[in-house]
Amino acid sequence: MPRIPVGAAIESALQWLVDNVGGFFDGVAAVLLFAVNAVYTALASLMPFALIAVFALLAAVAVRSIALTAFTVLAFLLVDGMQLWTETLETLAVVIIAALMSIAVGVPIGILAANSPRVSFYVRPVLDFMQTLPVFVYLVPSVFFFGIGVVPGIVATTVFAIPPAVRLTELGIRQVDAEIVEAARAFGPRPGQVLREVQLPLALPSIMTGVNQVIMLALSMVVVAGMVGAEGLGGVVVSGVTQFNIGVAFEGGIAVVILAIYLDRVTSALGRSRGSGRRARAALDALLGRRGRAEATEAAAPEPERAVA
Repeated sequence: MPRIPVGAAIESALQWLVDNVGGFFDGVAAVLLFAVNAVYTALASLMPFALIAVFALLAAVAVRSIALTAFTVLAFLLVDGMQLWTETLETLAVVIIAALMSIAVGVPIGILAANSPRVSFYVRPVLDFMQTLPVFVYLVPSVFFFGIGVVPGIVATTVFAIPPAVRLTELGIRQVDAEIVEAARAFGPRPGQVLREVQLPLALPSIMTGVNQVIMLALSMVVVAGMVGAEGLGGVVVSGVTQFNIGVAFEGGIAVVILAIYLDRVTSALGRSRGSGRRARAALDALLGRRGRAEATEAAAPEPERAVA
């Protein structure tokens, strides 16, 4: 069988994009670099002890666990003691930007897929392809478009982390009790109002699980992104491995694990919030109450006087 030049066709398409819309990629790179630098500057504006206190307070409020709060303080003090505080903040900034972009793309697509079987049919194989494609392959077009540095790491991480946001948003909305949705629609609100006030609050635990998975996948790409020049803990691990410095590699890996555990526990606790169902039912009651008040007002209005012949 003759060889099918799929790789050559893809390479030609990428080269065409670089030659014809290279300015667009330069603009995207500038925006992403500005965003990640802004987040890093905001994080680094606080002294390490102050930021550790903020992390501990967030863990205490979200998880309500003394053990996790103590772990947060001790673990991040260890990171600071290993002289990896700056690299940890750089990694956290990249993860925040990549996760926000993945959520901003994935959640709306998941909403569309939940409300349209046709969109779901076409999106599903694309997500399968994105999830099964080897992670290193994401770096090739990213480096081709954006060069070496932190930007291709952000882009590759964003694309790699989108599928769970789409799948779990769609799953959460599809699992909302159909009777509640039908009861809300029966009283005449707009579809967007039902989605915003009933479906999304009830689907929030599943959506937050998707957010948790997005963050975990973003962190899993840290070391891979470090191979293309991304700064942070990934660069530390890659440097330790390439120089056969076992101690440096392990210290970078420990810092990644600490950051992953902290983000996982906090986002998981937010996803287990039990108030979403009550909020949705309260919203449904409000919808019904508004309709009932409108009907009552209409019924109580005096009838117009008839003209006497």
